[in-house]
Amino acid sequence: KQWYQRRVPITAGMDVVYNASNNELVRTKTLVKNCIVQIDATPFRQWYEAHYGVTAGRKKKNEDKTTVEEVKKSNHVQRKIDARKGECKIGQLLDDQFNTGRLYACVASRPGQSGRCDGYILEGRELEFYLKKIRMKKSK
Repeated sequence: KQWYQRRVPITAGMDVVYNASNNELVRTKTLVKNCIVQIDATPFRQWYEAHYGVTAGRKKKNEDKTTVEEVKKSNHVQRKIDARKGECKIGQLLDDQFNTGRLYACVASRPGQSGRCDGYILEGRELEFYLKKIRMKKSK
């Protein structure tokens, strides 16, 4: 599975931004299955950088100015990271969200039944679809 397809716990600092069934649930920020929430991107950026060894969502201008010291890694860890580099591509829309520091995620569990909120990060065509829907609701 790709990193964005794994079920991830929805972290603190979330905001319900879209629900297909009812705007009242968005206004009251009620978590239900398949609602779209906006979450903090920091833990996902840190995981991505540790797993693939590539920075996500950082503008190229900032990379030139700051010099980051490389942490010494064992040969085994370095080989694992080099093998993963081929599959570390993320879309432009997702990269833009990493720049803003907020990601859109879909709640996949039933928070009221299970007592926890799991979901997945929106990516690709699904992200395009929901961004269009969110823009249409905001323009009304």
